[in-house]
Amino acid sequence: MKKRKSLYHGHRFPAIVISCAVRWYFRFSLSLRDIEELLLERGVVVTYETIRCWCDKFGTGFAQCAKAARRKRGSTWHLDEMFVTLRGEPYLLWRAVDEHGTELDVLVQKRRDTAAAKRFFRRMLRSNPVPRRIVTDQLRSYPAAKAEIPQLAHVKHVFVKAAARVNNRAENSHQPTRRRERQMLGFRDARRAQAFLSRFGPIRQHFALPRHRMKAASHRAALQEHLSTWYGWTGTVSI
Repeated sequence: MKKRKSLYHGHRFPAIVISCAVRWYFRFSLSLRDIEELLLERGVVVTYETIRCWCDKFGTGFAQCAKAARRKRGSTWHLDEMFVTLRGEPYLLWRAVDEHGTELDVLVQKRRDTAAAKRFFRRMLRSNPVPRRIVTDQLRSYPAAKAEIPQLAHVKHVFVKAAARVNNRAENSHQPTRRRERQMLGFRDARRAQAFLSRFGPIRQHFALPRHRMKAASHRAALQEHLSTWYGWTGTVSI
């Protein structure tokens, strides 16, 4: 039987260093240079550009593992958009979460029209089952796009006003992105922003436990369990 190559084949740094750097970058509001400094303090000399390459190479696979490991997705889609500025130009970040607040998908687009909404719906259906209900704001692009997609034509559609705070699941889900956007001094490129946010959401949510609703001992136990799961995905062991 042919032996399978290691995920880290060809890298001179140990797997634990690479996986730890990737986890820090997507879990915490740290820059690549911050992680370079943290690793240097631990005796690991590596450049921030190398860390960027690690995040690009391994981030997508780890995010897919995080998506597969989370609990069963809800049957309600909460959809919302937020403006992001890329090199001085406004773009729309479309985001969908379920009724539990779990991020389902994100898509960076230039437009806010029916074609853009249809593109986002089709992207959602490629990786998620047809929902029981869709909750959106009163943007007219949503019902127009939904009517043109056969799988969604008969799904219940609930419209809410932004002031009513009924769609807080989606609106609140933008907050981690806003914090990270400020820390990164804005996103630079639509393609890289899409790649980063597609990895950032699942990995961050895997570790972002509702600690305000948990006792300290329960939170530590749950976090340790999630870390053990991470070590299993990355083929590493705890330091």
